[in-house]
Amino acid sequence: MPRRLLLIAVIYFVYISTSAQEKKVSVKYISETITIDGNLNESVWEQVAPATDFWQYFPTDTIQAQNQTEIRFLYDDKKLYVGIKVNAIGNDYIVPSLRRDFRAGGSDNITLMFDTFNDGTNAFLFGSNPAGVLREALVSGGGTEIRGFTTSWDTKWVGETKQYDGYYICEWAIPFSAFKFREGETKWRFNSYQFDTQGNERNTWINIPQNQFIFNLGYMGDMVFEKPLGNSKSPISIIPYVNTFAGEDFENNEDTFDISFGGDAKFTIGNSLNLDATINPDFSNVEVDRQVTNLTRFEINLPERRQFFIENSDLFADFGDSRDANPFFSRRIGIARNADDETIQNDIIAGARLSGKLNNNLRIGLLNIQTATDASNEIGSNNNTVVALQHKLFSRSNISFLFVNRQNTSDEDFIIPDEEYNRVIGVDYNLANEDNSWTGKAYIHKSFTPEIKDDDYSTGVRLQYNSKSWRIRGSGVFIGNNFNSDLGFIRRTDIFKIDPQVEYLLFPKKGKINRHIFSFTPTIIWRPTEGYFNSDYTIESQWNAEFKNNANLSATLTNNYVFLFDEFDPTRSDGTPLPANTDYRYSSFGLRYQSDRRKEFSYTLQPTGGAFFNGHIVSVRGDVNYRIQPYFNLAMQARYDYIELPAPFATANLWLVGPRLDVTFNKSIFWATFIQYSSQQDNFSINSRLQWRFAPLSDLFLVYNDNYFTDTVFAPRVRSINLKVTYWLYL
Repeated sequence: MPRRLLLIAVIYFVYISTSAQEKKVSVKYISETITIDGNLNESVWEQVAPATDFWQYFPTDTIQAQNQTEIRFLYDDKKLYVGIKVNAIGNDYIVPSLRRDFRAGGSDNITLMFDTFNDGTNAFLFGSNPAGVLREALVSGGGTEIRGFTTSWDTKWVGETKQYDGYYICEWAIPFSAFKFREGETKWRFNSYQFDTQGNERNTWINIPQNQFIFNLGYMGDMVFEKPLGNSKSPISIIPYVNTFAGEDFENNEDTFDISFGGDAKFTIGNSLNLDATINPDFSNVEVDRQVTNLTRFEINLPERRQFFIENSDLFADFGDSRDANPFFSRRIGIARNADDETIQNDIIAGARLSGKLNNNLRIGLLNIQTATDASNEIGSNNNTVVALQHKLFSRSNISFLFVNRQNTSDEDFIIPDEEYNRVIGVDYNLANEDNSWTGKAYIHKSFTPEIKDDDYSTGVRLQYNSKSWRIRGSGVFIGNNFNSDLGFIRRTDIFKIDPQVEYLLFPKKGKINRHIFSFTPTIIWRPTEGYFNSDYTIESQWNAEFKNNANLSATLTNNYVFLFDEFDPTRSDGTPLPANTDYRYSSFGLRYQSDRRKEFSYTLQPTGGAFFNGHIVSVRGDVNYRIQPYFNLAMQARYDYIELPAPFATANLWLVGPRLDVTFNKSIFWATFIQYSSQQDNFSINSRLQWRFAPLSDLFLVYNDNYFTDTVFAPRVRSINLKVTYWLYL
């Protein structure tokens, strides 16, 4: 009898688990008016069944949420209406900031994702918190990587939230023009996740295993429209700007005053294609980059923040190997090297981008940007073109084609022959099965550079298996010695690298720890032109513990081998470099602890110590965060590196300090000040930005920048102030 009961219980569990993955919610067509006020008092809301029965994702993924959420959908010819009731055990919500596009982690919020082409690859994301602050984002790559989550995307929609005793209600109106979809569609794939800080839960409508990201697009239900969707062609959007700039260059004793004009325009072709154009774009209001301490031999990859390059950016950027051989990196456009090999800004004259879906299976991207000649810095004008095609295969895989072309368009005398052009063509295959248990990539790219005829290929393969207890990856990449992409990010050439990884996930049934992760990652690099000489390896062994109170602790042992083909100063302090043709074996050990981000005061501490090349290193990194919600947030990031190498090589004390003050006066006025000091870069900087969103997606920015030398005397370097106004017009 007990065996029979056990069998019945197992069959029932399998049944409800299977059913949970086949959820549907109906979307009712209406003709009456919905007032967006956070009340849901129109009677039509009660006529539709909600999407409910949410599952826990954290601390476990095997039971339903303790505090349920209900989501209802209505629509008319122009808008999708969403009514959400989020239940909670009390009204002590965490709302760190009133700034739009907030981060979900460590706060209360509800998020919805819409896969409008039903391909499990891309989705539109909309969310709100209990204070009614909105956010929107794009999810790409099937939701398998953090880099596929883009919050820089903006679109026009409205929402209101009201708090009640034990729950809050969100009411949204999202224009269909904010989405891209096929006319006549009757079904979208849909999922929602909700963060409940009081109940210490993260919940999802579709049950998602913890070995996957909470925004994974392999786990979605269906929202079924009562009648087919029509044509939602967007109005033409014109976004002009006026920018007044005043600056002083103390090093060269030059003053600058300038008033510039420009803007963007957005057009929709059908329901699925975007055409974006820009003239004389200005990015002075974009958040300043974080300074970094670089102890490696290679360039640091910093994220794209410029709005023009964001939408459908995955279509252009997700080619090749993101770490070692990305053939298109949009930050290369608008940046150039002068005659002294210094990186400086290069003006963009104009550009256009066509991107989106031609049908349910084929995506297309075309980007063309023209940059200006800067004769004083010996920088020629260039036309930069990218063509990307992506065709869906099977359930969630795709094959993609890429063409990148940088063509010199000036006839200046300083342009040497090998700078005339650079081109890359390539094909990528991206694998993802229905539930993301198998993912992977294979690619081959070839570059074209004047007078280069061979060894100009890059190719790689990666295959990863994800299960409840195991994540296993096999991967490798080859980059030829002459492979080059002027518009890409290539850390180094002439390598054959393998970097497999094995991770074991353990979920204790009792205790304070929610999950252990044990990982082993060897990275081994050979130099093909040196007879496949082993030039580097790194073996990383790590234990990570995720606590039920949202804290995190990890310990990492790293073993390194490096052969230097060229001399190198690890401190980058103009000291005596380590000589070429020498090799080094060294090991280090590090700890990292992150406290509960739900608390008003939280912190991260990461000490590391051990050998470093032929010497020793002690590093301490950390950050502290204090908030007085929802108006005030003070964050401090700091890093200290003490490097001791034997004479005559350098010994260095490197500091990187970055306090940031963020004040949100209300949902329309924000002030952020970011101060950074880097002893390695000999720079102290202040970036202070006041933003007033006086109309939807229309802003006034007042931006102050100040930079100082710090090596011998504290002296001003450059100083500037910008007053910029942008206005979003619908025609």
